[in-house]
Amino acid sequence: MPNDPTFNTPEGQTIPREQLILFLNTGTKTDPTWSAVGKHVEESSAEYDWSENTSQDILGDTHSTMKKPVVTQSFDGVKLSQGDAAYEMLWTEGIKNQNPQALTNLDLLVVHLYAGTANTAAFAERYPQSMVRPTSIGGEGGGSIEMPLEATFGGTRSTGTASRGTDGTITFTAAA
Repeated sequence: MPNDPTFNTPEGQTIPREQLILFLNTGTKTDPTWSAVGKHVEESSAEYDWSENTSQDILGDTHSTMKKPVVTQSFDGVKLSQGDAAYEMLWTEGIKNQNPQALTNLDLLVVHLYAGTANTAAFAERYPQSMVRPTSIGGEGGGSIEMPLEATFGGTRSTGTASRGTDGTITFTAAA
């Protein structure tokens, strides 16, 4: 398809992990402020559960089905730090307020900086009713406080492009 994004990296070169970023809207639905999730995290990947089912009928023919995926992403090793808008918001709603309604109605944006036109029209997916939950808080004595997270992408997925301004500000534009 002519409008499909393509990888914008040199042919044969692997794509750096930092070109796949999850953002949490720490602003409002109508005036989003996209704050990166994953500071201090060394490894994280989205898992796709397709709910596949394979069966064999009485004639011996095998049939397979699957549903749209439920996408989840875990963030381990998250060290809390002042000034990190995403983690301050998640700490406030999860640890301080223990507010499950707020934690299950979060706006997430996945930006694929390696697909499309780098920094100006990267492929992006917005999930406006997602769940992000802290799974614990604590850490090793003498170390830093950690708050691992588990995100489940939800709501009606919209795709489009994201651009990154010179000041790092992310802007999402939904596809027509």
